[in-house]
Amino acid sequence: MKALIFEQFGGPEVLRYANIPEPLVEPGTVLVKMKAIGLNFADIYRRRGNYHLAGEPPYILGYEGAGVVEQVGASIQNIKVGDRVAFVDVAYANAEIVAVPIDRVIPLPADITDEQAAGVMLQGMTAHYLANDSYGVKLGDDILIHAAAGGVGQLLTQLCKSKGARVIGLTSSEAKREVALKAGADAVFLYKNDWVASVLEWSEGKAGVAAAYDSVGSTLMDSFAATRTKGHVIFFGMAGGDPAPIDPRMLMDTSKTLTGGDLWNHVTTRDNRIKRAEALFAAIRQGHLIMEPFKLFALQDGAEAHRLLESRNSTGKVLLIP
Repeated sequence: MKALIFEQFGGPEVLRYANIPEPLVEPGTVLVKMKAIGLNFADIYRRRGNYHLAGEPPYILGYEGAGVVEQVGASIQNIKVGDRVAFVDVAYANAEIVAVPIDRVIPLPADITDEQAAGVMLQGMTAHYLANDSYGVKLGDDILIHAAAGGVGQLLTQLCKSKGARVIGLTSSEAKREVALKAGADAVFLYKNDWVASVLEWSEGKAGVAAAYDSVGSTLMDSFAATRTKGHVIFFGMAGGDPAPIDPRMLMDTSKTLTGGDLWNHVTTRDNRIKRAEALFAAIRQGHLIMEPFKLFALQDGAEAHRLLESRNSTGKVLLIP
């Protein structure tokens, strides 16, 4: 089978489309013929050597996607050949055939396309746990979302809006500001300006937001400054660098809460993964989640897809098509 591989760390030029052996179907796994594969920044970090990769070269990137079951391992009874499925957190997805453990298999309904499934798995489940588990967004809340034009930011904005919240977004440019507004944000401020003052001015009673979702990291203390007394700051990324240490006395004096967030602590069983996926599919049907048109690249053109994502000039989800 064909796969997108690399033997050494580096830029997009290290990626190569090559023939490799097909995976074997083991007990408790299914082989999926891939139809669409999600590309994420984690793939770029791993290609550069910034994230740990198990095993030896040739390395294969990719962790989410959708396709059709080709073979079913022993002891599996609820999945059959021909079923359409999706997955997240399964290694070696940048290939024509992927071995998927049964606890990662998510059945796809007929009205959800392969591209929609591959495009919403990782970022959508992240937005879902943030809006429901890290902090339960409710009617009337003022919510601050960092990087509101990004993949998670757009989906999180829409989920918060569907719960009746008002959303303030933060972006790095006017162009991205327009993307965040189109996703449903009620107001969007630029990082280069005094956004803390703008958020406080805009929030109800000028008291600050009920919750701030911070994926930048270096902005964490500013997020606290923009949050009301007894408010919540959810820290789930470090795109802008490590945050400053947090003084517990500040948390006590303001009755504010700091919550960490990592997707893999929230999708620990197959049942949980399926329930979150079904909630996302329902949101798509109801029009609560509208994704930008996907940027599609042939799997063999994966290097070009990496260059686009790495440039940060793309706001929609990038998908690889075998």
